Amino acid sequence: MESVAQNIIPSKSATGIEPVIEILHLQKAFGSNVVLRDFNLSIYPGENIVVMGKSGIGKTILIKCIIGLVKPDGGTMRVFGQDISKLDHRELDELRMRIGFVFQSSALYDSMTVRQNLEFPLRRHRRKKISGNIEDLVREALKNVGLENAIDLMPSELSGGMRKRIGIARSLILNPEIVLYDEPTTGLDPITSEEITRLIMELQQKYKTTSIIITHDVDLAKETANRIVFLSDGIAYLQGAYDELIKKDDPLIKQFFKK
Repeated sequence: MESVAQNIIPSKSATGIEPVIEILHLQKAFGSNVVLRDFNLSIYPGENIVVMGKSGIGKTILIKCIIGLVKPDGGTMRVFGQDISKLDHRELDELRMRIGFVFQSSALYDSMTVRQNLEFPLRRHRRKKISGNIEDLVREALKNVGLENAIDLMPSELSGGMRKRIGIARSLILNPEIVLYDEPTTGLDPITSEEITRLIMELQQKYKTTSIIITHDVDLAKETANRIVFLSDGIAYLQGAYDELIKKDDPLIKQFFKK
């Protein structure tokens, strides 16, 4: 196993650019179950970072820590230069307006139409300066994911792939600078998974977002990642570009990338 020090990305890139997310010595345990032991990672503007690893080892906990849904036991988490642990409720809410979260289950409100689901974050965050009216923003978001005609459907009338697309549209409607994807292709057939993969790339290129993608989908990782980070034993065990990692003679890497 490589040492933790080898896996820490410096607080500034070689070009002097500050990271938008900086994670230092992050720790989180649930009782005796230690999921994050000494996790270190810096993420720079416009990067797509894919986090991979076995099920149940803390990948989703990691991104929940980033938006303050889970409180770490130790370490430092800086987002846009702000220490998450030092923010009050109002400051944390303002920070979250700059971050989109795509839940694994899509997390649509079943009692609301697609239109109402997309209107919800706009109405909830009224303090955010929004250019354009809500109707136009909703229709633009649906156009981005190719589902303009679904605007008045209920979630129960949507396929799994459509629900994923609506979840992505809702997370992007506030034009976030960071998007966190939790298993965006889980439960989808191969064709729909490819469509979601292309959509993630198209939206990232259009809006220049910084993204963290939690996935077990090797094809998704290959197509979207600037860097793949393997979470193992609570640390950023190994990271690099897909083409670099597939050449590694490492049992964990081979287990994921075997065909």
